[in-house]
Amino acid sequence: MTVIAMWAHPRAASTAFLRMMIARGDVTVVHEPLVTLTDWQETPLPDRDGGTRVCRTPGEILAHLVDLGRDRTVFFKDTMEYRYQYLHDHPDQIAGIEHTFIVRDPARAISSHYAMKPTMSCSDVGYEHQWHLFELARTVLGREPVVIDADRLLREPAAVVAAYCAAVGLPFRPEALTWEPEDRTEWQRTKQWHVDASRSSGFGAPAKEYRATVANNDLLRSYYDHHLPFYERLVEHAI
Repeated sequence: MTVIAMWAHPRAASTAFLRMMIARGDVTVVHEPLVTLTDWQETPLPDRDGGTRVCRTPGEILAHLVDLGRDRTVFFKDTMEYRYQYLHDHPDQIAGIEHTFIVRDPARAISSHYAMKPTMSCSDVGYEHQWHLFELARTVLGREPVVIDADRLLREPAAVVAAYCAAVGLPFRPEALTWEPEDRTEWQRTKQWHVDASRSSGFGAPAKEYRATVANNDLLRSYYDHHLPFYERLVEHAI
């Protein structure tokens, strides 16, 4: 058994990917444990007995996920508006985890993020944090971590998910590519960020236009210019 992590920048379609993992039914799925800890100072996690264990440090979270993974494969995803310095300071604790990444065209991701959070900072965009963690994961794994191009995922979900499953050692379950729309308990604390995922029944880009974009907003353009090189470095590794 194992623990599979998906590290995402905000607005990368990662919640839809997590929803697909829930639809599989054969893995334990955990939603954003580190960002929850950072924002709320505690993270409730499933326990082996069917109950809940509340963790209050990054080390406790990682140890508990690894322990859960001894019985059943665990998949968790987290967003990287934060750097999570603990991971860099304790590489031994992440060495046994299968690290994967998902990236999306930063022009659209930044516009979507800004529409949700107009107070967002440049570091909140997340690609720089992703790249630094990618480099760390490559060092501790001794190989290239798996990267998904979210734009291709939304266009060709079966092909991308099949390749992802092969790369992380999971059987491909095409029936999990569709699911019933529902507001999941996993994301109740941050449900306003997951409206599209709650309404979805499969992978697909919502038809949305944003008032502020990198083309008409100087602040967003500066964020885009800063993070574009990190996106380009990551996406060149996409499966």
